[in-house]
Amino acid sequence: MAVPDFQTLMLPVLRQFADGTEKTPADVRGPIAAEFKLTPEDLAILLPSGRQTTFANRVAWALGYLKQSSLLESPRRARYKLTDRGREVLASPPERIDYSYLERYPDFQAFRHGGGATATSPLVRQPMEGAKTTKDSAALTPDEQIHIGTTRIKENLVAQLLERVKRGTPAAFEKLVVDLLVAMGYGGSHEDAAQVVGQSGDGGIDGIIKEDRLGLESIYVQAKRWEGTVGRPAIQQFAGALQGNRARKGVFLATSSFSRDAIDYANGLQTTIVLIDGVQLADYMIEFGVGVSDVETIKLKRLDEDYFGEE
Repeated sequence: MAVPDFQTLMLPVLRQFADGTEKTPADVRGPIAAEFKLTPEDLAILLPSGRQTTFANRVAWALGYLKQSSLLESPRRARYKLTDRGREVLASPPERIDYSYLERYPDFQAFRHGGGATATSPLVRQPMEGAKTTKDSAALTPDEQIHIGTTRIKENLVAQLLERVKRGTPAAFEKLVVDLLVAMGYGGSHEDAAQVVGQSGDGGIDGIIKEDRLGLESIYVQAKRWEGTVGRPAIQQFAGALQGNRARKGVFLATSSFSRDAIDYANGLQTTIVLIDGVQLADYMIEFGVGVSDVETIKLKRLDEDYFGEE
């Protein structure tokens, strides 16, 4: 089965402490995985960041929310223990522990709404007008919600970049290609790159750029603002031009997409041809800061257990 959301995990996690002993998150994860019959494949699923498994992350959030509600306490670093309140809950357990259940506790209200605010305090942060908390979003941990939000922002930015690039002039597109390749570390200096990209050559080659500052290897560039799908014939023509110049490496940039046949053909060549479609082009622009600017930088912090040590 799929990994349960962290609210679904709260009550099963709390039950793991019914014997009154201290437990670490690792102590809890094994029995919970067995209870939900999670497969090795389920347990191996990573968060989008790739730094932690989804299951471990959701168990950690369940533990954290139970602690903030004083159903669990943490007497030592990375160890949890049932409280008297938690023992009372397990004596007459609800069908489910989730946000709405935990809101009955002032500790949880203060945690969720900030400071010492209560549910009726004007300090409580209310949802923005028109905002909705869906069942699906409520099932996600804050880590997962942040990823979804940033992904949607990036998708919107990619669409805006592509639309703007397609509206620009050929000269503007050539400048963009130069700026991007230099930002990625190719072409030597900006002046060197600008002298070679955009100069029409034989067989559809738009430029030859240095792979490094020393110019030990050259990369042939084809950069076009295409509207339709780029098919195999265009890639064949470019490959032929590379062979004619005894070139080993080429980059074909397009503002549209490549057909499956074109991709398969490029992958089957001995000559290395990298295909960069419109979406990938926009992704690189965002990654290397070309045509975009920072609006706000948010640094996420976590508790440094090593700092506090054994208390």
